[in-house]
Amino acid sequence: MFSIGAFAIIFDECERVLLCHRRDLNLWNLPGGGVESGELPNEAVVREVEEETGLEVVIERLVGVYGKVYKRDELVFSFVCRVVGGELMLTDEADECKYFAINDIPVDTIPKHVERIFDALAAPGKDDAQPIFRREFSVSTKEWTQQLKSS
Repeated sequence: MFSIGAFAIIFDECERVLLCHRRDLNLWNLPGGGVESGELPNEAVVREVEEETGLEVVIERLVGVYGKVYKRDELVFSFVCRVVGGELMLTDEADECKYFAINDIPVDTIPKHVERIFDALAAPGKDDAQPIFRREFSVSTKEWTQQLKSS
């Protein structure tokens, strides 16, 4: 059985990307999380964004489906989403949510999430853009966090 994640890539009118600072790991990441039982990934990403940011979004397109080498039973869906309502706010999961210019993404952003942002930028606004299906070879977030602390 697979565990499934769903994450949103949200750009503002200045092409900045929304990132959330996690309370539990002291890292920046894309808003999103696990798909609950009976839920589809597209439903989960809308729910997760609202829970983590207070924003209401609609999905514009699927960027990709990612499998992790170190955790072969997990799939992650990444979607480009557009804000249609709500207000950006702090939540139990995120102590800060902020838009960043692509060149100013914080160094303590989960690398897999940065890769997915660049995947989304590779085909902006193309209605015929095909989703990416990729196995991710980078280390786990936990291992990366340990490396970040030791450097």
